[in-house]
Amino acid sequence: MFPSMSGKRLGATRLKLESFRRHARPPGINGESRGLNVPRADAVSTLSSTRRTFIVIACALAIAAVAVLATRYAPGSRAAPARQTPAVPVSVATVAHKDVPVRIRAIGNVEPLTTVAIKARVDGQIDAVRFKEGDEVRAGAVLFELDRRPFEAQLAQAQANLLKDQALLAHAVEQEKRNKDLLARKFISPDAYEQVKTNVDTAAATVKADEAAIRSVRLSLDYCTIRAPLTGYAGRVMIQQGNLVKANDTNALVVINQVVPINVSFSVPESDLAEVRQYQADGELRVGVQIPNGKSVTGKLSFIDNTTDVTTGTIKLKAEFANGDKALWPGQFVNVVLTLTTQKNAVVAPATAVQNGPNGQYVFVVGPNNTVALRDVKIARTEGDDTVIASGLAPGDTVVTAGQLRLAPGTRITTGNPSSA
Repeated sequence: MFPSMSGKRLGATRLKLESFRRHARPPGINGESRGLNVPRADAVSTLSSTRRTFIVIACALAIAAVAVLATRYAPGSRAAPARQTPAVPVSVATVAHKDVPVRIRAIGNVEPLTTVAIKARVDGQIDAVRFKEGDEVRAGAVLFELDRRPFEAQLAQAQANLLKDQALLAHAVEQEKRNKDLLARKFISPDAYEQVKTNVDTAAATVKADEAAIRSVRLSLDYCTIRAPLTGYAGRVMIQQGNLVKANDTNALVVINQVVPINVSFSVPESDLAEVRQYQADGELRVGVQIPNGKSVTGKLSFIDNTTDVTTGTIKLKAEFANGDKALWPGQFVNVVLTLTTQKNAVVAPATAVQNGPNGQYVFVVGPNNTVALRDVKIARTEGDDTVIASGLAPGDTVVTAGQLRLAPGTRITTGNPSSA
């Protein structure tokens, strides 16, 4: 029974499928039937339209999602709370009134007050050197001794000539006396008497020449002993013992420098000359120098050159120092500070507070709410760690001295107690 029913159902199903295929297969060109795999034109058009619709809807959804995300995470949105910028740590100081000296700074060179090149004044051989190189020698101290024997011989000869000429002079005087009596008795002519008198005068002149020769030889003997003309320090001995020297030779025997007191020469721009002369007329100008070991010495301005150097546009000055401790030595280079005057109640700020910008110099001024403002300033000059303000700041203003690189107008800062300039 069941097999017959299943066969009937299966046949009915096949008939329905065949009927569907016949109705679903559209006629082809010239009445021919199309295959199942060839799509119809209207079906393709419907499929393309559906795809475009899906693409448009997907793009709209993507844009909406992006807008939602942008709105949610925007800086001003409620979803992203705003973060407050932290305060910048800085150092500050207070602008104040201060008495500031007006100074001119330069590089100076230490020079001896006097330099003497010792030379021989007579020819001779050096018998002895009575000092050591680098010694301090006193005025009048013996430095060199030359061979005295040639001059002693010349002295003996000059003295002998003097004795001879003195005897001739005495004889001539006696002859003049006898001939004068004879002339009074008219035993000789006046011409003969004049000849005798001339002999007396000639002998007297010869004696005087001999005396001068003796003094000259004695002076040469004195020159054989070479003494220091001043108190100072001897340098290197140029010509050693045993050498022959000539009078006023080109090469000196030794050079002596006087270092107590001592000079320091330095140059300043010619534009500062008017101020230097103005303040020098009011009183003595003090000059300070700092030697390489850090010690400072004070002296006074002693010399202003009468001509400026046309090649450098500077003028040479000199300062004199007592140098009792001999801290300054010839040839040293030192830092020189010439103090002209003192400016009273100058507006002073720390030099580190002043910054350079495209529009000139400026500072960051701290406001009452711990925010900074940029303020342009004009600088008169800088003295050490202080800057004298010409305009732009007033006493009591608080300025930033460190940490300016992280600042901009309106930036909040944090700091400790401000220090005074």
